[in-house]
Amino acid sequence: MKPSPLTYHRPRSIDEACGILAGVAHEGKVLAGGQSLIPLLSMRLAAPAHLVDIGSIPCLDAISASPELGVTFDALTTHAALESDSTVAQVQPLLGRALRLVAHPTIRNRGTTVGSIVHADPSAEMPAVLSLLGGTLTVRSVRGVRQIPAAELFAGPLESTLEADEIATSVTVPAARPGTGTAIDEIARRHGDYALVGVVAQVEVEDGAVTSSRMTYVSAGELGQVVDYTDILRGASAHDERDPLWQQVAEKARETVETEADIHATDRYRSQLVAALTGRVGFAAAQDAIRDDTRVPMHTGGSR
Repeated sequence: MKPSPLTYHRPRSIDEACGILAGVAHEGKVLAGGQSLIPLLSMRLAAPAHLVDIGSIPCLDAISASPELGVTFDALTTHAALESDSTVAQVQPLLGRALRLVAHPTIRNRGTTVGSIVHADPSAEMPAVLSLLGGTLTVRSVRGVRQIPAAELFAGPLESTLEADEIATSVTVPAARPGTGTAIDEIARRHGDYALVGVVAQVEVEDGAVTSSRMTYVSAGELGQVVDYTDILRGASAHDERDPLWQQVAEKARETVETEADIHATDRYRSQLVAALTGRVGFAAAQDAIRDDTRVPMHTGGSR
């Protein structure tokens, strides 16, 4: 199939783009990398009257990273650019770990991380990462600039809280803290496919024992839902995966996280994956927390 008829706009500045969106109201869509939107247009699952392509706007692909300010990446920053940035890898390692699981290299070379986040696909890794890290999305319109915390960004599957005339311009996530580890893993039919289930974990460790633990899920649970397992995992060993608390948290996840059946997996199978990955990924995050921290001190300023 081919996209339905539309008017194509190619603004040269973010102000021009915002002006166009303001004029077309709810009939416009923003195009950045296009790896999510173009298939929807081609299958006519989306049929906007106006397409606003921001790909030619200069200086909208910057990346900056520092321990004090965290990592900020702009709307045209590709998955590949963010994944390969060495400063980002030191300041917030979870970004690179998650991006390596996103689709295939061809997609990562074109797709934008901000675009993936605002697309709000429950099967995508980056919305889950943003939710767990407590990042912030910056958006612009003719009315001005505002920040949307991750906890307020997702209204449901494939639905964000951006207004129709707003353009997502950047995302900021906090830097990793000493004593805090992160991990991500997922099960997919083939590498690069959407995950049947994925788990993203953030664990704090002191003196070899867990002091707090939070996790979020891909292709399971509510989009943006962050589950706090601290009450179960407090005191769990960061050195011994045989500690019974890791099994207890796996069973708790099975009870807590809702799963649904589709053509790829049954509800029961997904629930089993949730349980298995919760314990495994949680322990991996605890291990990450006790490794020698080489991320700080770091110089401030941009990495690109």
